[in-house]
Amino acid sequence: MQKQTGIPVRFSEQQGRTLILLARRAIMQKFGEDLNGSQLTALEDGLADDSFQYSRGTFVTLTIENNLRGCIGNLTARESVLKSIEENARHAAFHDHRFNPLKKNDLEQIRIEISILTEPEPLDFNDASDLIAILKEKKCGVIIKKGMASATFLPQVWEQIPDPEEFLSHLCLKAGLAALAWQTEKLNIMTYEVECFMETS
Repeated sequence: MQKQTGIPVRFSEQQGRTLILLARRAIMQKFGEDLNGSQLTALEDGLADDSFQYSRGTFVTLTIENNLRGCIGNLTARESVLKSIEENARHAAFHDHRFNPLKKNDLEQIRIEISILTEPEPLDFNDASDLIAILKEKKCGVIIKKGMASATFLPQVWEQIPDPEEFLSHLCLKAGLAALAWQTEKLNIMTYEVECFMETS
């Protein structure tokens, strides 16, 4: 089936579990491993869902004992959710330049988180104070851009950096800009929401 454009209804917890299984299988297959029988059956049954043929931005985040171990994604819709999750899972596991590639003995330790993004939208604001006020109210995903420099934080990052000023300063540094660029420079800022599904065991 060809990928579809547009935004489907929100994904259910069951659909989220299917995507997590898909991500785990994509990582396992790099080591010649596969899901167990019941997991594989659940995945194959779940993949028949037409909703996964929609094109959406996605991120795959890997953690070990609550510590980040890899996070790769795409902000805009480029391909079907299925292909996007598989690709981002492999890249998060083996091609996140901040970490060494996963080893086979890491498979039992990693926990997988899936984020499915809405289409990013430009954020209208008057000045730095207005920007802070908006973000205090709206704990969303944020993208900043200036020239070739860009970076994003998923909404989940607000849990680690709840202060909007600190959040923006860290995001500017991630983009290779000065920490206070959000105060002193004209930045293009976009926001988005996510549906998040976390592997529980």
